[in-house]
Order: sequence, then structure tokens, then C-alpha cells
Amino acid sequence: MSEEKKLFKVTIDNITVDVEPGTTILNAARMIGGEVTPPAMCYYSKLKNSGGKCRTCLVEVAAGSTADPRPMPKLVASCRTTVMDGMIVKNITSERVLDARAGVVEFLLLNHPLDCPICDQAGECHLQDLSYEHGKEGTRYEFKRRTFKKHDLGEYIQLHMTRCILCYRCVFTADQLTNKRVHGVLDRGDHAEIATYIEKSLDNDFIGNVIDVCPVGALTDKTFRFKNRVWFTKPVDAHRDCSKCCGEVQLWMRGDEVFRVTARKDEWGEVKDSTKGGPGWICNECRFEKKDAKDWTIDGPTQVNRHSVISQGHYVNVVKPKETLPDVMGGRGPKLLMNIHTVSEVNRPEIELSKIQGPAHSDDFKNSLDNGK
Repeated sequence: MSEEKKLFKVTIDNITVDVEPGTTILNAARMIGGEVTPPAMCYYSKLKNSGGKCRTCLVEVAAGSTADPRPMPKLVASCRTTVMDGMIVKNITSERVLDARAGVVEFLLLNHPLDCPICDQAGECHLQDLSYEHGKEGTRYEFKRRTFKKHDLGEYIQLHMTRCILCYRCVFTADQLTNKRVHGVLDRGDHAEIATYIEKSLDNDFIGNVIDVCPVGALTDKTFRFKNRVWFTKPVDAHRDCSKCCGEVQLWMRGDEVFRVTARKDEWGEVKDSTKGGPGWICNECRFEKKDAKDWTIDGPTQVNRHSVISQGHYVNVVKPKETLPDVMGGRGPKLLMNIHTVSEVNRPEIELSKIQGPAHSDDFKNSLDNGK
């Protein structure tokens, strides 16, 4: 009979949870969920060695463990600090944490351009959410911002380095999903940038996943660029038989048109595990080349986190308010006072304009008495 694995008790913002040894504070907080969970811009559970760079997940350890209840003198990165039995952690209940997090957000925004109105990432940008929830109203930075020219990283990906926060996620993704990584971080300090040095093309079958892991609008899909706003599209889950990847994706549709294809993501903005087991990374063929609804089997609307602006208009199981007009009128429906087709001298009465396929043509508005003139 196998021995039961001992669990550690950790208390985060006065909520206690049992976790396995070796669990980080961040993952323990994610088991609780809600506002207890610290934000993370560089940590990605599917990528080895990620985390520890952005410092947005700083927390205060008020008691190290039951054996050693002394507090840790400094704030620690919750994505890199493992729990101990009896550890007490403060996140949103600590003024030190909230002040430090506001400072980190200010640093991240020092060189970040204020181009949310034209950025394709707007509406699903983690930095937008972070600055709204933990940032300050203004900035004290008065110097010229760092700028870079845009780079085309192959046929499908564009790099807007000015927006990059150097989270390294795309570097880890290319290193762990592709056979040979050709891009990385060049230079140091304020001159550090994500680049391929001699502007090579990123053409591996799975390199499109760097778009999904980017928390800001630094890496964008050129096939979707400036096509639509994400909150105007409807995300639906879909799948297809693919020999390269799991084939389980999220289609972003408006009407019957597929504007873009991405991997399915969880509430933390990370790629979900596929139903077949393993991470749900998708290949370039599924992402960039299958933009027709008939290429996919639609599973249903995506369960969108209501915290996101994308969820507007896409709520599931919402009851439509009852129509009160028939009750007021004794059960009768509203009476049509005027049929525009009978009085209009512009519209042709035999044509229903709402049923015209495509945009209306001038011929559709000519009266039959005009005899085509």
C-alpha cells in the first residue's frame, strides 16, 4: 500500500489551502482563485524556467513556516518561491505589496507606448488589466521613450519591439517547441531587445505560438492585424483532425467569417491542455491557413472569463428579459402603423432590403416606374 503524500498547509490572504510540497506560492494562490491570485506577466506554467523577471507577482511572507515562523524580510516573487508547511502569505491584504506592485507597473509602462486604440492586443492585453487594477493614475516619467522599428518575422508574425516588456516568454516558447531557436534577447539594459540579429524568418511549424504567449501587443498575427476588434468578434471552440498538433482551437468569428485562430486559453491567459493530453499548442497550418468555418467542427461558444471585455454580449445561459408590451396591450402584439414599402418612392416594394445578399446596389433602390433610368 503506497504511502499518502504529505500536504503542506499554506494561508494566503487569510484563506488556507492544502498543496503538495514543491508548489509555488503563485500556483497555490491559483488554487484559491479570485483576487487572491497575484498577477503574472512573465510566468507561464507550460514553459520551463519561466518567471522571476517581471516582479509583478511579489508577495509578503508574514510567516515562513510552522517550524520557523519568522517573516521574510523582503517581498518575494511568488512564481519562484515554494511553499512551506504553515506558511502565511499576504497579497492584496498587504500595503507593502500593493505599493510595490504599483511601482513595478510604473516601471513596465515607462517606455510602453500609449497606443491601445490602435493595438491589436487591446481588450485582451494583460498589461492593460495590470495597469487598470494595480497601476497609478499618472506617470512621473518625463524623458523620451525608447523606440524601435517594426520587424517582420516571416510571413505571418510582426514584432513591435516598442511594446515589449522583455518577459522572455516567446524565447522560451521557441526554445522548447521548435527544433532550432533563431531569436532571443540582444544587448543589455535599456538597449535590450527581442530580435533575430540578422533578421531571419521565424518559419517553424509551431512558431505561431509566440503570439499566444505574448502578454502585450509586441508579437501580432499579420493575418489579423487591423482587421477587427476582439470585442466585436465571437470566440467559439472548434477542432479538426490535424496530423501536426492537437487540432483544438478557438475561432474568433464575426457572423460566419473567421477572422483569426488561436489556441484555447484558461482563466490565467495560458494555453489549455488538450483533451487528448498534453499542452494545447497548435501548428501554423491550423492558425494561419484554416480561416474558413467549413474547415472546422464547431464545438460551441467559448466560456469567456466575465472579467474580460471580450465577454460582453457572449454570456452563456443568460435569460432574456420578458417583453412587457403584450401584457400592457391585453395580450395583443404591437400593430404595424405603416408599411414603408407602400409609401416609399425610393424602395422597390417587391424587394426586401434586409435579405439582399451583400451590399445594396443602386438598382435595388430604383422605383419600378423609373424604367431603369
